Amino acid sequence: MYTTHTVAYLYETHLHTAGVSKCAVSGGAEYVAGYKEKGYSGIIVTDHFYNANCALSRKLPWDEWVNRFCLGYERAKEEGDKQGLNVFFGWEETFDGCDDYLVYGLDKQWLLGHPEARFWTRGEQYRAVREAGGCVVHAHPFRQRAYIPRIVLSVGCVDAIEAVNGGHEDVSYDALANRYAQKMGKPVTAGTDIHDAQDIYYGLLFGIYSEKKLESIQDYVSIVLNNEISSLKMDTARLNYYGTEDVRLPVEIRDENDRIIKKHWKEYV
Repeated sequence: MYTTHTVAYLYETHLHTAGVSKCAVSGGAEYVAGYKEKGYSGIIVTDHFYNANCALSRKLPWDEWVNRFCLGYERAKEEGDKQGLNVFFGWEETFDGCDDYLVYGLDKQWLLGHPEARFWTRGEQYRAVREAGGCVVHAHPFRQRAYIPRIVLSVGCVDAIEAVNGGHEDVSYDALANRYAQKMGKPVTAGTDIHDAQDIYYGLLFGIYSEKKLESIQDYVSIVLNNEISSLKMDTARLNYYGTEDVRLPVEIRDENDRIIKKHWKEYV
């Protein structure tokens, strides 16, 4: 999977916008020129969803909440349409302050009709998303931070694993994620997890390569589900990492019904 790319189409899969994601500093439109300059064919806006680090008040009526939630994407798409960069929609949901999932393939109208999404378990989310024609990717599954109480591997509720994530500097997290994906037989993705448009110029950018141009978010869902991502854009350190993976947090394994599986996490890497 980590071979030199020979294809033309490069996509950012993990991006946050200010005003929607609490941790982001750049608005959606601010990313477009930089990604186009760097040779990307498109970006996927994946703002933090209802139970994640979202900037929007949970006291808002659901319709208003959804309309505001989609603004980062809509502003990015408006600018992307002007500059010739494809902009697609997704989101990132969090469970119990622990594990994060990138959801692709659904749209604003679907969200407006599913206010129950706020209360789903991991399994309910997965089944609903798949039924609607989308896919779920486990974002940075082995990330360790002071605010994360434990690592949760929801082995029955994901279609792919984000094996490369630009939001952390410890490459061992990616090494573990890649081994986890291999053990589970899941496709792998890569994303910058970008929150600041300045990082386009002063940081490392990540993403996925596709042999074909993606015309819609459904095209991205298709290459994920069919394991047709051609290669990953990543830095050499992550490609050649052979160090020790240190897991300091408790690790919890859960099945497709959110029940804890009593196995040691090392069985999954």
